[in-house]
Amino acid sequence: MSLQLRLFGGGNSAAGKLSATNDGNHAIDKSKVLAATNTAVITPTNPGDFGSIRTAPVVPAPKYFDKEQADALKKLAKEKTEGTRHSKKAYKSLGKIEKADATVHKSHRKYEGEVATNELTKLRSNASLAKKLHGLTPGYAHLGMGIDKAENDARTRIDAIKAKLTGGAE
Repeated sequence: MSLQLRLFGGGNSAAGKLSATNDGNHAIDKSKVLAATNTAVITPTNPGDFGSIRTAPVVPAPKYFDKEQADALKKLAKEKTEGTRHSKKAYKSLGKIEKADATVHKSHRKYEGEVATNELTKLRSNASLAKKLHGLTPGYAHLGMGIDKAENDARTRIDAIKAKLTGGAE
């Protein structure tokens, strides 16, 4: 039977097939592989809400402001300008954190790939040893049969000597 038929089937009996865990199938779920790392992450399928920030309401038409309103808006503008500097720093830091997280994530996936590759190497080695040991079993069986034959031959000779010495009466 060809390897391809054994791996992927071809009308054989269950005895002629590989076990279900080694039949060439996989359990890689594409939806899990491509799932976002967090439900809040913006993706083409989760574009977010396009929210924005607006401190002051939109003035729909031309209007006059009094001194008190103008001073309050000037103070608010100063606060927001200062807040902008802090926000820019914070978002820059968040960006660096994201980049660092992505680097760690990528390194971890590379490591997992190495683990998976090396696991396959180890299992191939185990399979090679198992094949070698199976190949040795006839030799061990032959040795065991030789020991059994020697034991039987010795028992037969001992019984013959006993019979000769005791005159056949035991």
